[in-house]
Amino acid sequence: MKTMESAPDRTAAPNDTMTAPITYIEAINQALHEEMERDERIFLLGEDIAGYGGVFKATKNLYERFGPMRVIDSPISENFLVQGAVGAALAGLIPSPEIQFDDFTSLAVDGIVEHAAKMRYRSGGMWTCPMVIRVCCGAGVGGGIYHSQFNAAWFMHAPGLVVVAPSNPYDAKGLLKAAFRGGNPVLYYEHKRLYRTVKQAIPTADYVVPLGKAAVAREGRHVTVVSYSLMLQRTLEAATKLAAEGIEVEVVDLRTLVPYDHETILASVRKTARCAVVYESSRTMGVGTEVAAMVAEEGFEFLDAPVVRISPPDAPQEPFAPAMADHYLPNADRIADEIRKLVAY
Repeated sequence: MKTMESAPDRTAAPNDTMTAPITYIEAINQALHEEMERDERIFLLGEDIAGYGGVFKATKNLYERFGPMRVIDSPISENFLVQGAVGAALAGLIPSPEIQFDDFTSLAVDGIVEHAAKMRYRSGGMWTCPMVIRVCCGAGVGGGIYHSQFNAAWFMHAPGLVVVAPSNPYDAKGLLKAAFRGGNPVLYYEHKRLYRTVKQAIPTADYVVPLGKAAVAREGRHVTVVSYSLMLQRTLEAATKLAAEGIEVEVVDLRTLVPYDHETILASVRKTARCAVVYESSRTMGVGTEVAAMVAEEGFEFLDAPVVRISPPDAPQEPFAPAMADHYLPNADRIADEIRKLVAY
């Protein structure tokens, strides 16, 4: 298990005491506990989330603390989860449905895109739809084609939604808290591979990580690499390898995919004159395609080389066969190879 250094806190006081290192999923569980204590309007619903504590144990002990009216086991119906949450949000509550695997978010697209995303717009601001849809996502866990998807790019195309994808325990907790307090429909993508593979000390005091603000996870001067979620961790591994060769990589963690932080990305590209984007979605029309287009459009004058995309291929999803799965998702070695080519351009 990898233990990270504590991330610099953007919101809490510098003298905050820190916890012992905790996992990504423990940070999510803490945020749920604390936000439900803070605001009695928040309730959870999902498949196996109550007495069982969730298939990944993200909701462990919440049923015992808050009871069956606030931690609700649902039928196996993602459509029901989200459509019911829309109604609850309109009635003044703050629901948080859990989508057990992102592969099945497709069954809830109508509620997410046609109702939650459009509610404020269609009502001229008279109605809002505050909810946090927690989505368990991502490849690299041997889940095969129907248990490994990361479909955030679908919802980046739907105005009215906030899309979040933390890469570490500090951000996992702070972004989830901010999502509950923001008053908007949020898709909160939590990567299954990160649940128990990354540990980090976080503040004991209450804190939030602002939505829509990226972070420079590692400073460098030769190339900017923009990433998020699991790919951010693999990008940091690649940057460590390249540092031994004298290549200093600046790594920007998007954290929020919509709305995303143009200014932090462009400030980094202005410094390095090169940019790559590492992302976990199909290459064509994926998350990184939007970032690459923005950099080419708004930062063209800073660039000494084309913007590079590093991603899985245009395949339906990660194959189950281990050899093919290893080839599907970019690893630190492949990311490092692509960065070397970009620096040498």
